[in-house]
Amino acid sequence: MSALILVRHGQSQWNLENRFTGWKDIDLTDRGKEEAFQAGLQLRKEKIDVMFTSTLKRAQHTLQIISKVCGLEQVPIYSDTALNERSYGDLEGLDKAETAKKFGEKQVYIWRRSYDVAPPGGESLKDTYDRTIPYFESHILPLLSEGKNVLVVAHGNSLRSLIMYLEKLGPEEIVKREIATGVPLKYLFDHHMNVLKARHTFKS
Repeated sequence: MSALILVRHGQSQWNLENRFTGWKDIDLTDRGKEEAFQAGLQLRKEKIDVMFTSTLKRAQHTLQIISKVCGLEQVPIYSDTALNERSYGDLEGLDKAETAKKFGEKQVYIWRRSYDVAPPGGESLKDTYDRTIPYFESHILPLLSEGKNVLVVAHGNSLRSLIMYLEKLGPEEIVKREIATGVPLKYLFDHHMNVLKARHTFKS
């Protein structure tokens, strides 16, 4: 049996300011650092063999804090753009409320919550899925099949892609899924790589 633990990075400065972040490299707020610390406390009893994260510092900083709290400094870490947040293209850096006033709430909702409609110059959730899942299948799934326990610290939409894949969800189901910052999710796999328990949340 093996385990996959997913954690969305702690609150970033642009999460706080309600801005579209995407691939902009924005760091954690003090609250985000505390969320990462609390995630570490929840994971202290977990055996973790390998860790993965994106190339963006809000995810990397979250993993660094978790790693320190859990004493995982010697555990291998791999980072890749495949695990980055979806790109919001021309919307990155814009205030979400102001963007809704400019383009209309309906249009912004479609950009944010549809599965296959991308914002101008950016990625849809489907685009994110199409880069995240091949990486998962080639780099992470083989480790799980060897019985290793893997921690992935990434972003709302790259994690949505993984959850969609793991739980076999449809587009309409996954776009409604909210993923809290700094709250671990655990998936257990049997020897045939079937998910035995999905969406196991740790007690806060």
